[in-house]
Amino acid sequence: MRRVLLTALAAALALAGCGAEASGGGKVTVFAAASLTESFTRLGAEFEAAHPGTAVTFNFGSSATLAQQIVQGAPADVFAAASPATMRTVTDASLAGAPVTFARNKLEIAVPAGNPAKVRTPADLADPGVKVALCAEQVPCGVAAAQALKAAGIRVTPVTLEQDVKATLTKVRLGEVDAALVYRTDVLAAAGEVRGIPFPEADRAVNDYPIAVLDDAPAGDLAKQFVQLVRSPQGKDVLAEAGFEAP
Repeated sequence: MRRVLLTALAAALALAGCGAEASGGGKVTVFAAASLTESFTRLGAEFEAAHPGTAVTFNFGSSATLAQQIVQGAPADVFAAASPATMRTVTDASLAGAPVTFARNKLEIAVPAGNPAKVRTPADLADPGVKVALCAEQVPCGVAAAQALKAAGIRVTPVTLEQDVKATLTKVRLGEVDAALVYRTDVLAAAGEVRGIPFPEADRAVNDYPIAVLDDAPAGDLAKQFVQLVRSPQGKDVLAEAGFEAP
């Protein structure tokens, strides 16, 4: 009799757990590119409001670093990358199905609000007297910067290479450099602290942002619902307000 009761109790708890996820309870973990920090944080709050009892946990950082963490076994439900190349690190390891592109982003020159170095064009970044920060070449914003500078026919010697776009922008915000190449969305997020300078060659280095639910996602149903929110009209509005372009 005791064994029967324990079996029944275990089954009841399992059903309760399933019911909790179905009704919105539980936790969903999202690994996302640093440039998605503001927009995804907002979407996470909206997701939690629509799913009482659910917590959305974010791990923001370099897409390349996040992809490696996932391959090495870090628990995650959703991966949103800043480039198809970094997403392929995960899909090539058979850890996620076919990703979907949900947004696009492009670079601007970011300068301190007062623009003390009088930077106007990409050519100014080649001036040895101008201190420039770039993303490291192995991360998406670094790849895009290299492509844009090549399109402009400019060779830049940065004073620092940072591991993600937020760290690169911080160098400008703190006045440690005269300029940096960062995403338009990050310039908008730092409104008032930095100034963005668009340049035509940025159109040659536009980044597609793919998103995927991981195959072994602990909260698979919630993960799918979060991706649906990102791709919904509501999600598109949030991304557009942040400066992302539609794919």
